[in-house]
Amino acid sequence: MHYHSTEKPNHQTGSNSSNCYEDSGKNKVWGADKVVGILSYATLLGWLVAILLQDKQKSAFTTFHLRQSLGLIITGALLVLLPLVGWLINIAVFIGWLYAIYFAIQGRMKKVPVLGNIYQKHLNFIK
Repeated sequence: MHYHSTEKPNHQTGSNSSNCYEDSGKNKVWGADKVVGILSYATLLGWLVAILLQDKQKSAFTTFHLRQSLGLIITGALLVLLPLVGWLINIAVFIGWLYAIYFAIQGRMKKVPVLGNIYQKHLNFIK
């Protein structure tokens, strides 16, 4: 007779894992971390407030969303400098922002399509 545990396995992800920020939707974040994650998408001022709040209690969730939101802010600011073409591409950045804030509200870590990996790799000074 075989017995199977009904407990869910505890998956730990390291910073060296290529999929370390992809989630299956089973592990959600609540409380102050979630508020900081959502706040980071509320313009540059919201991002600054979120980084100050994150300094008091660091978590992988808040670090992830701070990187994603800063990446979107920088990308959007650079695209504004390109007349017409940049402005049109900024529509995609806005859709990426909606995508990211949706998952922050859900308490999940999902990378922005196309640029999310780049944001996590190059904005790694946010810890």
